[in-house]
Amino acid sequence: MIRKLKLVLFTLAISGLGIPVVAFPLLRSSVGDAGIEAQNLHDLPYNLTGKKIAIGQVEIGRPGMFGIDKKIDSNQPITPMRVFFRDAFAEHNKHVDPHAQNVASVMISSNKQYPGVAPDARLYSTAVGSLRRSGQAEECLASQHLAMQNSGDLRAINFSFGESLNQDPRPNPLLDGNALLTQCIDWSARVHNVFYVIAGNQGRGGISIPTDTYNGVTVAFSKLYNDRYSKIDFANIGDPSLGNPSQIIGYETNTNNRRSIGLVAPGHQVPLINLDGTVGYSSGTSFAAPHATATVALLQEYGDRQLAQVKADPLKSELSPPWTIHARQQEVMKAVLLNSADKIQDLGNGFNLGMSRTLYDQQHHSWLTSEAYSDARIPLDIQMGAGHLNASRAYEQFSAGQWTPENPVPAIGWNYDQIENAGSYQDYILQEPLQQGSMLSVTLAWNRLVELQDQNQNEAYDIGETFEDRGLNNLDVFLMPADSTDVRDSIGSSISDVDSVEHLFYRIPHAGRYKIRVYYRQQVNEAEQPYAIAWWTTPVKN
Repeated sequence: MIRKLKLVLFTLAISGLGIPVVAFPLLRSSVGDAGIEAQNLHDLPYNLTGKKIAIGQVEIGRPGMFGIDKKIDSNQPITPMRVFFRDAFAEHNKHVDPHAQNVASVMISSNKQYPGVAPDARLYSTAVGSLRRSGQAEECLASQHLAMQNSGDLRAINFSFGESLNQDPRPNPLLDGNALLTQCIDWSARVHNVFYVIAGNQGRGGISIPTDTYNGVTVAFSKLYNDRYSKIDFANIGDPSLGNPSQIIGYETNTNNRRSIGLVAPGHQVPLINLDGTVGYSSGTSFAAPHATATVALLQEYGDRQLAQVKADPLKSELSPPWTIHARQQEVMKAVLLNSADKIQDLGNGFNLGMSRTLYDQQHHSWLTSEAYSDARIPLDIQMGAGHLNASRAYEQFSAGQWTPENPVPAIGWNYDQIENAGSYQDYILQEPLQQGSMLSVTLAWNRLVELQDQNQNEAYDIGETFEDRGLNNLDVFLMPADSTDVRDSIGSSISDVDSVEHLFYRIPHAGRYKIRVYYRQQVNEAEQPYAIAWWTTPVKN
């Protein structure tokens, strides 16, 4: 969607500081066709705007709200559902922050020219306060408080801030997933069934905690390139290609070669709504992450609509695919967003799964030249993750519905299921033969098991309590001929030992019938392992 250029005054918001700068040309919308392609979902025939879906926002400050804050008028295009300070109601005119306002605008702006991704979603926002007066315990408390809003039915929470390892109280802290806040998020994701979206690191030292989350997703940001958001602008600091870690001040990356970045979204000179209602521009992963958070609201609105139809007419539950409460699982949202991400632009024949853009890393390499494409042990690219967020493709992936392995499955779909014990597997046999030369995309997501050490037995986190990391069971995914029984016959696989995601993007060498196998390789905690899987293929053309 081409928009006319005009000059506007914009404000750069970093960590709550408003720094006025010079006029800048109006760029293409990050919500529209140049960005994540969410704007067309707002209109017929979809009418998806996030209505009645609750999402959350945790930051140092909070957006303004009419009736609570004196300088916020009633026509403000940013209208949160509730605002808090940590786990209490917000005080009048306190902790209002331009950065939080900008982030909220990406999600719920009702501005006609610059709509948010999900303008009708219910946004619950909490401020944790100055990092000098709060820490990971208070941030955990605030996150838990948000997760329990909307009668305990909140679908996604956005983190556009974080902690440096320099502030972590552990001796010799590492990005190993065991900072208190990271453990808290992974616990909450599972217990409260909330999808956590985390802004990736920025600059040397960055905002690294909780980018080492297992159960959420960390987002890097893209900039306009050839009139689309299609190139990594300032990727996660944890990139070994930058050189020897000892030579880089503040170098912070996940341990065990585990990938941090899961998705990429627009973050360079994104149009934002300021506290006074004016339009500005700013850059950073702070503004990339909320694109993904609000996309969850669009998908969940669609899912709830399908569930409502089943409830109104129980006979619909006999149809294929049946919509069940599994559509609300945070693992499903993770698998759907990652599997539908853009990597390589389709040429119009569907061989590249209808993808809208080719995404390039900082060195101008595509996903097809990445380690993740060539090495089965590496599921995600270190800069690009699974690719660029595309809300329209995520809708197509999700709306294809849930299909269980009891019967052959269609070319596109997803499932939420469980494997009983190590050494067992589930096979998803594709109904139709796959087209030679076409790509297959499969994403498997499951949770690390983190448990609360609940000293007072109130089933909630309280400051002073801790968490226990019980580890990550190991699942793998294989692409096999449909009639094969042995994984040694597989032609493609994703077999990471350290990640909570497996992602296979593979070109089909020969037309034929195939199946996808989810294999439970190793038990580390509980025997039974729930998982979500999403797949996208191209059948042979008649």
